[in-house]
Amino acid sequence: MEKIDLVVVGAEGVVESGGIINKVGTYQLAVLAKAMNKPFYAVAESFKFVRVYPLNQEDLPNDEKYKDSTSGPDDHPAIDYTPPQYITLLFTDLGVLTPSAVSDELIKLYY
Repeated sequence: MEKIDLVVVGAEGVVESGGIINKVGTYQLAVLAKAMNKPFYAVAESFKFVRVYPLNQEDLPNDEKYKDSTSGPDDHPAIDYTPPQYITLLFTDLGVLTPSAVSDELIKLYY
């Protein structure tokens, strides 16, 4: 991690708090980037903005979290939630946003 300048990931979903939902491992990358003082950027289109407000990993719906498995909650999750405090900026088709600006953009999109 000392040899990198920044981390860029895609996102399957951007939630109302400014956090992201993505494949398992994204949250761990974000924590590591924060610990090493490296910027963590997420890239997503605005149609991936969703009006959900998870507070932690347990708040993700099981039908989404385990959609790739057949055995349900006893299996490993397919996605995880990365809280907004680990995300530096979000690059979207609406422009470059801070995580706190996502809720304002959701209001513009849905109201």
